[in-house]
Amino acid sequence: MNNKKLQVALPLLLAVVLTVGMWIGFRLREKTGGNITFLSNSKKSSLQEILDLVNSKYVDKLPADSVNEVVIEDVLSHLDPHSVFIPAKDLMMVNEDLQGNFQGIGVEFQIFDDTVNILNVLAGGPSAKAGVEIGDKIIKVNDTVKIAGINAKPDDVRKLLRGPKDSKVNITVWRDNAQKKIEITRGTIPLPSVDVAYMITPKTGFIRINKFSETTYEEFMYALEGLQKKGLTSLVLDLRGNGGGILQEAADIADEFLDDQKMIVYTKGSNVPSFEYKCKRTGLFETGKLAVLVDETSASASEILAGALQDWDRATIIGRRTFGKGLVQQQFQLTDGSALRLTIARYYTPLGRNIQKPYNKGKDEYEEELIHRFHDGEVVVGDTSKPKGPAYKTPRGRLVYGGGGITPDVFVAFDTTTLPREINQLYLRGTLNNFVYNYFVENKAYLQKFTSPEEFEKQFTPGEKEWQQLTNFAKKDSVDISSVPAAAKSDLLKRLEALIARQIWRTEGYFEVNNLKDPMVAKGIDAVK
Repeated sequence: MNNKKLQVALPLLLAVVLTVGMWIGFRLREKTGGNITFLSNSKKSSLQEILDLVNSKYVDKLPADSVNEVVIEDVLSHLDPHSVFIPAKDLMMVNEDLQGNFQGIGVEFQIFDDTVNILNVLAGGPSAKAGVEIGDKIIKVNDTVKIAGINAKPDDVRKLLRGPKDSKVNITVWRDNAQKKIEITRGTIPLPSVDVAYMITPKTGFIRINKFSETTYEEFMYALEGLQKKGLTSLVLDLRGNGGGILQEAADIADEFLDDQKMIVYTKGSNVPSFEYKCKRTGLFETGKLAVLVDETSASASEILAGALQDWDRATIIGRRTFGKGLVQQQFQLTDGSALRLTIARYYTPLGRNIQKPYNKGKDEYEEELIHRFHDGEVVVGDTSKPKGPAYKTPRGRLVYGGGGITPDVFVAFDTTTLPREINQLYLRGTLNNFVYNYFVENKAYLQKFTSPEEFEKQFTPGEKEWQQLTNFAKKDSVDISSVPAAAKSDLLKRLEALIARQIWRTEGYFEVNNLKDPMVAKGIDAVK
């Protein structure tokens, strides 16, 4: 009996002693201010101790978290070029691009002559519903914030105009030599990743993807299904300038082109499980002829898609060697609202190619590698840079290479003769965009009579009159284009036509007009005949 009582009482007694001990310990810590801890490991690294001391004891006041950010950036600079720290103030904008939408008023603007000019108004968007027009100049926001004539920065203007859906913002615009107040109810504004989708020939479709966001696969499927209803039997897919994004979106699109359970891409890292992306369903376009356009700025998810299609002999890759990013990042949210985008794995094409270019010479050298391609002539003559990585054989016996981007099957040179220094200045200073905007505003009634980019291209050809107007306009920015070579002049007039089309129909208009004179697009059409 006594043993049974002891068995019951002993655990209770121990629990009481433990509780009292904990209480005494915490009371002692409060009174002594000592470093007594209970059931915890508070040992800090030397790095954390130094950061704490600098933040708490340094002679001068430091901006909040400034030391932490410097240290973080320095640590990441010793890893790889794509592991980055995203401060809390920048995170929303970074995430919006991948989400495929943001909350705002639905306008495109640019600051010319220290004034915010409305370049485009999203059809059916909040600003269009409120009566905002192309050509309006915003001079005030919410009646009190003056943004004209004060050297306002684009980011500052965005912060004023953006806000939660259904919230209101009042703007004052200058239109027809008078002020006009407009109240706008903010809404969800899409950030499309498919720039344009149309039938470029009676049987060939053209789709351009500018990034891989959360909405890309859905946008692509909508575009492809629409073109198939118009008789599409072959496709030109444009990935030029596409810097990548969400890997899964690229894999889903690859699944529409590849059959069976073919491998699309797989990833491997030292501290994460390996993962394979394979085809899971019957694709919408598994047999039709396919050409993919790439260039030196096609990266990451673009290279995943192009690499998978090349490895399986599914598409003809046309253009120039891609960027060469074969590293996978994962974004980790930090407690202060910032985030770390950390490289966790490498990705490999179906044949096992890791197409990441070397980065062992530092971040600066890595980022300047594209410039070297222009200096050594690779973008002009494709065979000046021989493949350095291992060779792999496709099912049809073609050799492809790893170790530095996707090398196209058909090379198309970059025409450097059309970009003399004076023409470059037009782009760098924003002079050309400013001219196009002003030209549109001054000729709006005439230009808006055109019903389609195709009609516009046939009936409007910039000539000597427009060239002289541009020459005079450029002189105001101290740019003299009066003596540029004939080839550069001809190319710029073609580009001017496409830019005016963009002003009328946004990206759809630009590409439908520009593609008619684009040599890489012509190669793509030839490849799928």
